[in-house]
Amino acid sequence: MQTVTKKISTAELTKISMCVALCCISANIVFPLPFTPGMVTALTIVLSLAAYILTPKQTFTVILVYLLLGIAGLPVFAGTGGVGRLLGPVGGFYFAWLLAYPLLSYFKGAEINFKRYVLMNFLIAMPVTYLGGLISMVYFLEIDIWQAATMAVFPFIFGDVLKSCAAAFLGVKLNSIQKFQE
Repeated sequence: MQTVTKKISTAELTKISMCVALCCISANIVFPLPFTPGMVTALTIVLSLAAYILTPKQTFTVILVYLLLGIAGLPVFAGTGGVGRLLGPVGGFYFAWLLAYPLLSYFKGAEINFKRYVLMNFLIAMPVTYLGGLISMVYFLEIDIWQAATMAVFPFIFGDVLKSCAAAFLGVKLNSIQKFQE
């Protein structure tokens, strides 16, 4: 049995690398909230954008490389680095992204469509991310689900809606430019 390996193009590798770099930068644009260990970051805009312009496998690669850079100790996790960030109350968010954004990339559809991009983000990426955050906060902080929701979900919904719309707008623009150049 012969295995077929698909080589990645320079353009694809460049897009992946740019998305990893943007993840590292955007994660450090933070607004701490006093009542939760979670922070508002610009990272979710970049993760959504990566899902809109990359394939699911490429999106997974971007997030995995980003996480590995942080595990290696680079300060890419909202101003810090190291595995400790992943093994604490907000670690569930990080692990959930490995599922949420490749799924978003898969379900975005082949057609460039702002409304579909936003809808899929609302139906897939946001709930999966919130679920990961809920689980880690309940486990590590030893609180009930309602307390965890007030720390891991409710404070972030409005901002995540805005960030989803911004990412969808950028995704439509970038995909339109890319389609035009093909």
